[in-house]
Amino acid sequence: MRVILFISFFAICYTSAFSQASSRWKRMRYEIYYGIGATNFLGELGGANRIGTNFVRDLEFRMTRPVLSLGVRYRITETISNKTMLSYGWLKGDDKSTTEQFRANRNLNFKANIAEFSTQFEYSIIREKQGHRYNLRRVRGIKGFKTNTYFFLGIGGFFYNPKGKYVDGTWHSLQPLGTEGQGIVPTRKKYSRFSVCIPYGIGFKYGLNRRWNIGLEYGIRKTFTDYIDDVSTTYFDNQMVRDFSGDVSAYLADPSIIKNGQSAAYQQRGDAKDKDTYMFMVINLTVKLYTTRQGMPKFR
Repeated sequence: MRVILFISFFAICYTSAFSQASSRWKRMRYEIYYGIGATNFLGELGGANRIGTNFVRDLEFRMTRPVLSLGVRYRITETISNKTMLSYGWLKGDDKSTTEQFRANRNLNFKANIAEFSTQFEYSIIREKQGHRYNLRRVRGIKGFKTNTYFFLGIGGFFYNPKGKYVDGTWHSLQPLGTEGQGIVPTRKKYSRFSVCIPYGIGFKYGLNRRWNIGLEYGIRKTFTDYIDDVSTTYFDNQMVRDFSGDVSAYLADPSIIKNGQSAAYQQRGDAKDKDTYMFMVINLTVKLYTTRQGMPKFR
């Protein structure tokens, strides 16, 4: 009889402790996300010393620029979270960074500020587990696990404004100039400086304590535009560009070093089949917020 009572008492205590531990994550479902990191770009300009944009092997590390991020993460379940983010970064590309003959002679360049708003769903393949309230050595009980590894996928929108460098060192917004004939003839429409992206990637978090985490996140942005660098299709009649919007536009449309016919009207300037891609590598710091009984975050 005593054995049965002891086993019953042990089972009740264990079930209660397990239940409290498994639901402890609900007490801090919200996190504030701060991030700083690096951006890079894959498109027509610059790249490796070969023809084409072959994803990562065409990456030009010298064109890396900074990015800042701010967001909120909400844990839907123990393994699934939703993160809403605002990021602001800088992108750059320059044909002078490559020795590939056609690209180097084309001599185009751009820089663009990019503002992105996105929502992402994260799935933790290795999730953190909370243990003791205090990390005391030689104390038995449920142990914590401080590392979290997750994949993420989402959707976002971004605004970009590509600029080109003129011979006097000044930078000019390229979209209004119609460098590929946009807005000059009806068959070439001006592109929008707002587009949609699909962010996806992988992230890691490490718990500094019960509330603060430090992490690293790498994300690729698949876009649906080929004009982040203002280059997509073919050259346009340069004299018509000059007549339409001036000498600056004509130069930025075709600053090629040797005029050998490669930049004549309707010769290849870019590749519209390959949409532009950009990526973020972000070091982040997150702080967990306590949750009220109504399920809302409590700032304290």
